This record gives sequence, C-alpha cells and structure tokens, in this order.
Amino acid sequence: MIKKWFVTGTDTEVGKTVASCALLQAATAAGLRTVGYKPVASGSEMTAQGIRNSDALALQRNSSVELDYEQVNPFAFLEPTSPHIVSAQEQRPIDFSQMSAGLEALSTKADWLQVEGAGGWFTPLSTTTTFADWVIQEQLPVILVVGVKLGCINHAMLTALAIQNSGLKFAGWIANDVQPTGKRHEEYIATLRDVLKAPMLGEIPFCPEISDQTVLGAHLNISLLSA
Repeated sequence: MIKKWFVTGTDTEVGKTVASCALLQAATAAGLRTVGYKPVASGSEMTAQGIRNSDALALQRNSSVELDYEQVNPFAFLEPTSPHIVSAQEQRPIDFSQMSAGLEALSTKADWLQVEGAGGWFTPLSTTTTFADWVIQEQLPVILVVGVKLGCINHAMLTALAIQNSGLKFAGWIANDVQPTGKRHEEYIATLRDVLKAPMLGEIPFCPEISDQTVLGAHLNISLLSA
C-alpha cells in the first residue's frame, strides 16, 4: 500500500525542502520506490527547458523513480511571492483538480509519495483557498518541519494546532537546525518534544553547504511515522 505524506513548515525558509529530501533519502534507503511532488512553487528561474524551481528540482533528484519535471511541479511561477498573488497577476489559476490529478498519476509509480507545500500551512493559493484546503481535500497525513530558532516554539504549536483542528493526522515532526546551535538549543528541542503531540522523526544538523552528495536521510527515523 502506498504511503502518502504532506510536508509543511512553521514558516517559509525553515528547510522544508532539506527535510523533504532527507525523508526521500531515508525512504529510498528503506527499499521503497520514492516520489517527491511540489505541486505549487514560486521563486523560480527561466531556463532553456522552461521555468524551473530549485526546490522541485531537488525533490526530482532525490526521488528514486525517474520523473519529468512537469510531473513534479505542475504550477511553477517566477516571482518569489505568495502563489495567489503571482497566479492572479499571470491569470494562471492554481486548479485543485490539476493538483489532484498529478497526485493521482504519481500514486501509480511509487510506494512512498511525498508532497511538499509552499510557505506555511495556510499559504493562500487564491483569494478563497489555501494549501491547507487542498491537503484536507486529499486527506493527507502531515509532517511538520520546525526551523529551530528563536520563536519556533510558538510557530510550531500554532501550526500543530491548525493541523489537528483540520481533522488530519499530525504524523510527525522534524527539527531542522537552520542556524548554528545556541546555548538554549537543547531546551528548545526538549520543549518542542513536550508540546508537539506527534513523534519527533529526527534532527537535521545545520548544513551551510548542501549538495547532491549530502546525505541527510540518516538523521531521520521514518519508522516512527504515525500513518
């Protein structure tokens, strides 16, 4: 049976893609056929092959199943801003049915299908919809990435509460060290362990230089995931 997950973060720039790549690496190492899916991405570049987003490319590289870029990222926008703004400006609506069709197509190719969101939990995709609305529609269990820094405890608690109030399964969380650890780091982690009512899958250490050769999956224990 295929395992599907949605990866969200406590905010933008908290390392969702780093954590997503680590999860894909860990699942691949466990012998699973893995696929990463980034249905909506802003902050991309125009290349000879078309618009390409660096996060989606990282998911594509770390998937064990070979995929075309458009299968990984059907909605790519150049401007690094909230998707609903650039979508309206370009008159290119972000269509839930197209996102779901992409998810369904990938479901036939893998044992582990991992969807990465954009920004935080309530990132708007239009003036009336958020990313959370689509995740609720698809009934995906959620993995939360916490960027460990000052303020992360409040952001993590708020996001976890929103996930739980949505009726979805809060399957697990990952601590991502987005900066060098400070003197209160262990106390932050201990508090997060106490207040987040889901298993901690691991802690990804601060990695200022990440390449395709960087192995991050070993820092995670995906067997703890509560599906």
